[in-house]
Amino acid sequence: MIRIAAVGDVHFDKNSRHRLSKHFSNLKAMADIFLIAGDLTQVGSIEEILILTEDLKECPIPVVAVLGNHDYQSDKEVEITQILTEAGVIVLEGNSTTLMVGPYQVGIAGTKGFGGGFVGACGSDFGEQEMKDFVRHSKKVAMKFETALKELNTDYKIALLHYSPTAQTLYGEKREIYPFLGSYYLAEAIDYGRADIVFHGHAHGGVEKGETPGGCPVRNVAQPVIRHAFNIYTLETKPMYEAKSM
Repeated sequence: MIRIAAVGDVHFDKNSRHRLSKHFSNLKAMADIFLIAGDLTQVGSIEEILILTEDLKECPIPVVAVLGNHDYQSDKEVEITQILTEAGVIVLEGNSTTLMVGPYQVGIAGTKGFGGGFVGACGSDFGEQEMKDFVRHSKKVAMKFETALKELNTDYKIALLHYSPTAQTLYGEKREIYPFLGSYYLAEAIDYGRADIVFHGHAHGGVEKGETPGGCPVRNVAQPVIRHAFNIYTLETKPMYEAKSM
């Protein structure tokens, strides 16, 4: 059994010190991996990420994260990634990492992802150059993510995103903004890459549970959705999925 603590959209700012770390005291007994599904900060400032890394240094289990759109706001994403990495956080963007959990190899492929929409209501790389650039970027991100998943030869494969791969976890959000909350290209990458479970954030007004067209469970772990510091999920051999909150 693989135990996963997951959260997204923690949106740390200058007043957030110890907001996560105060929940870490018993985490090692409950989880093997801590995943953060993007939007680590409010506006992507160095001050904000330094405050978060002070919290994450106290985490007793490996931390794996992707960045979110908020983390790009100040054009400091490279510096943010470097600061997190130096603090021991594994930051993924179109690549993967493998962790040992007992006798099992757990592969985690991650990317921020991008928008584009979903089947029947999606963008097309046709027309104005700006629209073609938007959709082609979404496709490029998804293809790189798919490759990272396919290259994993592990007992378990976990997909970590910020943007959603399914409209199912967006219910509650305004339909007009669905194309800016995720893309079905990500779902295709997940299904072709044969992931076992997906975690994402971004959709604050959405719901927790959904799945890809291929049946892979998707969990929206945005903090405003799960309303806890993080949730604990268990990944069984079948697999089965359960959750409890902290």
